[in-house]
Amino acid sequence: MFLGEAEHSLDAKGRVILPVKYRDQLKEGAYIVKGKGGCLFIYASEEFEGVARQVRDQSRRGETELQAARTFFAGAEPITPDKQGRVAIPQHLRTYADLDRDVVVAGVFSRIEVWDRQRWRERDQRGDQSLTESSNLPEFGI
Repeated sequence: MFLGEAEHSLDAKGRVILPVKYRDQLKEGAYIVKGKGGCLFIYASEEFEGVARQVRDQSRRGETELQAARTFFAGAEPITPDKQGRVAIPQHLRTYADLDRDVVVAGVFSRIEVWDRQRWRERDQRGDQSLTESSNLPEFGI
């Protein structure tokens, strides 16, 4: 499970350092893909295989789902953290997520999300409001 957030900077080669607490879960490899809301998702290989099956199965439902599957799979890239815990983010994915320098790496249960820092802060403010307004949270003890 991936939890927490950390602010980092992309280096000149488009690499970002992943928090130490995430690295063990990625030692068997990982995939980085386009995520919702203009961020990137990083999945451990095993989790990615499950998500990929779900996307594939959904793609059989109609043209919209097929196009979503094309976008998902065409943008996916295998990644492996180096000895310093850095992963290289391909240029096409950096462009998609508008990543220039300052980023936030956030654990979101079964995946890691990589956000432009400013976009994250805007989203985080909306998230705080959603926590306050959500009627379902008491069911989860929140």
